[in-house]
Amino acid sequence: MDDIPIIDAHHHLWDLSMGRYPWLQEDYHEDFFLGDYRSLRRDFLPEDYLAAAGAQPVIGTVHVEAERARDEQVAETRWLHEVHERHGFPGAVIAHAWFDRPDTEDILSQHAAYPLVRGIRSKPVTSRSPADRIDDIRGTMRDPAWLHGFSLLEKFGLSWDLRVPPWHLADAADVARMFPNTPIALNHTGFPWDRSDEGLSHWRRGMEQLAKQPNVSVKLSEFGLKNAPWNYDDNRKIVLDAVSIFGVDRCMFASNFPVAGLRVSYDVLVHSMKSMLEPLGRDALEKIFYRNAQRFYRVVV
Repeated sequence: MDDIPIIDAHHHLWDLSMGRYPWLQEDYHEDFFLGDYRSLRRDFLPEDYLAAAGAQPVIGTVHVEAERARDEQVAETRWLHEVHERHGFPGAVIAHAWFDRPDTEDILSQHAAYPLVRGIRSKPVTSRSPADRIDDIRGTMRDPAWLHGFSLLEKFGLSWDLRVPPWHLADAADVARMFPNTPIALNHTGFPWDRSDEGLSHWRRGMEQLAKQPNVSVKLSEFGLKNAPWNYDDNRKIVLDAVSIFGVDRCMFASNFPVAGLRVSYDVLVHSMKSMLEPLGRDALEKIFYRNAQRFYRVVV
């Protein structure tokens, strides 16, 4: 298994001297989903990523927008292309654009002019819990203005990186059904935060609804919990459930480094995932660890 190449379908880089990252440089968020993240509030540069990945056979990566200040959305894309020129990665860029703003089409056009841009991550407005209703709020997945902006992804040949809590997976399935020609990548395995039997049952139902849409794939990433250590046995159940629901052709390994590093090292993450998936056979592992991401994000290696 150690010789299976890796395309990391989700990681971040930031240089705090080159741009503004409010969540890293300004207000500290006590409600961050992994808890204390003070150790992330420093530069994370290509050499830091390579040090974290160590001897793992990473042959390509996909950079996902790192919440740089929203008036620097295109500047982040430009900087990442400069990083690629110097270091040879990332091989694909997922940029940011709001979908419900008057300048949505202009921002998408600017991003699309850069050759490594493959998609957009734009987080819709979501509720804080399953009990809250926010259907009439601007920026949700039911907002007509948001849906109009979303529809422009197809025009520019861009995918959507979807990041929502598990109680919004059914809403995301509705969006995927409305826009069948837009490829969608669910981030972080749909965030199965509630590991109780009831919580996992709700997560599975949402994942099953989303998986019915053939344009949706899932990143097997970020199994960390706010108040618990990284647990192999618990996370193995999540990984195997996700693969069972989506199938090996629609699953991609992703590290979410450096954020996931709050709970697990890169080596432990990769070795654990390969051990979890080994019973599926080498062909399945090759698809999950590099072929699917290479196809979905058009990564040149």
